[in-house]
Amino acid sequence: MKKILLFFLVALLLIAPLSACRKEPTPSPSPSPTGGASPSPSPSAPSGGGEGGEMKMGLGIVASVAKSKNAGEADGAAQTDMTIAAVVLDKDGKIVKCVIDAVSAAIAFNKNGELVTPPSTEFKSKDELADEYGMKKASSIGKEWYEQAQAFASYVEGKTIAEVKDIKVDEQNYPTGADLKSSVTVSVGAFMQAIEKAASSAQDAPEGLSEGDALRLGIVTDMSKSASATAEKDGTAQLTVTVAATTQNSGGVITGNIIDSCITTVAFTKSGTITTDLSTEFKSKNEMGEGYGMKKASAIGKEWNEQAKAFSEYVVGKTLSEVKGISVSEGGTPQSEDLKSEVTISIGDFIKAIEKSAVGG
Repeated sequence: MKKILLFFLVALLLIAPLSACRKEPTPSPSPSPTGGASPSPSPSAPSGGGEGGEMKMGLGIVASVAKSKNAGEADGAAQTDMTIAAVVLDKDGKIVKCVIDAVSAAIAFNKNGELVTPPSTEFKSKDELADEYGMKKASSIGKEWYEQAQAFASYVEGKTIAEVKDIKVDEQNYPTGADLKSSVTVSVGAFMQAIEKAASSAQDAPEGLSEGDALRLGIVTDMSKSASATAEKDGTAQLTVTVAATTQNSGGVITGNIIDSCITTVAFTKSGTITTDLSTEFKSKNEMGEGYGMKKASAIGKEWNEQAKAFSEYVVGKTLSEVKGISVSEGGTPQSEDLKSEVTISIGDFIKAIEKSAVGG
């Protein structure tokens, strides 16, 4: 009998530690009652887990006229080089979507201060030009500009802005890392600046935006306000670039939109000499905010950036065909009561830019 009792005591002593060490199953996190962010997927997990409200969307523009030159025996040129980047960030600040494009526009004038480039000229972006841009033949890796821009955009996806700023480049901003320079040999300095601007200005994305939505850019240029020089007044080469960054879901519905615009101006004399400081840094209208100075003259007391944002919010939830159907006056101002109470500026180029950045009817 004593042997049987001893056997049971030993058995109990062996079983007890096993029970104490058994791991309880970890409960799945319950949804936040306020719609807060759920844990983001690991980099190797398929995208599509993020939703608007826990994500941010931003647009950045970098503009330079440094390559402009005076007229002489050859025509002068007011050259604008503008690089644009749009990003979608997850709740941890990682880039989940990135697109990059650029405009290189040279407005020619002669030694008599006369415009040579017709004011009606519209410049295509480098992405629109595609193979017409003509970089592939001279490229050491046989890649066109748009292919290299796409490769860089893909490279930064999954990175934070701190990691993007840490990308290794040489003194002329050409990539030096073996993992990048095999697909990108163009200077990436302006790419990085535009991405940094896009991320630093990023705002909460609409609730309907998802990581799986497509992100595109649309760019519209206008130089119609350019003018030749006279004896009394310098000539002006003015380029207005309107940009739309748009996300769409698989059904073609716009889930996110940002609109911005940047104006570059180069003045020149009757003898074709440039008078503008070519090191000038041009800010976009969104960057200028109230510094743009529209609010005082606005019938609704709203600054340009406020009206652009109101229009962006208005088009979210619409398809491209619905955006194209927005009623405007001959001057391009909105006609519908629900919109003109918030937006009184011309939206013609806004709509054109969205058309370029979206797909559908």
